[in-house]
Amino acid sequence: MKDLPKHKGLRNQLVEVLRTKGIKNEDVLDAIANIPRHLFMDSSFIDFAYKDKAFPIAADQTISQPYTVAFQSSLLQVKPQSKILEIGTGSGYQTAVLVHLKATVYSIERQKELFVKTKVFLPKLGYVAKKLILGDGYKGLPEIAPFDGIIVTAGAPFVPKPLLAQLKIGGRLVIPIGDKEQIMTLFIRKSEKEFKKQEFDKFAFVPFLKDVVK
Repeated sequence: MKDLPKHKGLRNQLVEVLRTKGIKNEDVLDAIANIPRHLFMDSSFIDFAYKDKAFPIAADQTISQPYTVAFQSSLLQVKPQSKILEIGTGSGYQTAVLVHLKATVYSIERQKELFVKTKVFLPKLGYVAKKLILGDGYKGLPEIAPFDGIIVTAGAPFVPKPLLAQLKIGGRLVIPIGDKEQIMTLFIRKSEKEFKKQEFDKFAFVPFLKDVVK
């Protein structure tokens, strides 16, 4: 598959849809406008690639709705060279957005099928993460911590304490919390023991699961 001018036009239309929904971060919108989302999806869903909807990918997972990706990325407030931990590499689309934002990205995926595919696929498109890891996202990445930001792309029943512990002072954790539907939640680390918590809209994610699928 190729990235054609018609795809660029559809991305520009998608950006305008996201603007109407309240996304204001121009760097994030620029990422959405430039990343070929259709290449991250199964060919049978190509016609839907630039609709603001989530769609199935391998291993019973989904590629998140563009609005969700843009909303989470905006909350993260990524700056160039920010050290970001992503929990749930999935298709690699959110990873690509973070790389486009010039973050230094570490990403953990528990599904081996997705991990193997994305590890090969992302560099081919020019989106090179610092490291992709097959592992349990609940544990985070303590050997690389602390992080400027942590983003969780699956619905968590609770906030894993290791993720909070791996934030820098001033660091931000963006995580959807809940069972059948989730509340997008932001934690900002104010000191060693103090965190500021903010809750936003309801979203629907696949479950945040423990351990690794081999």
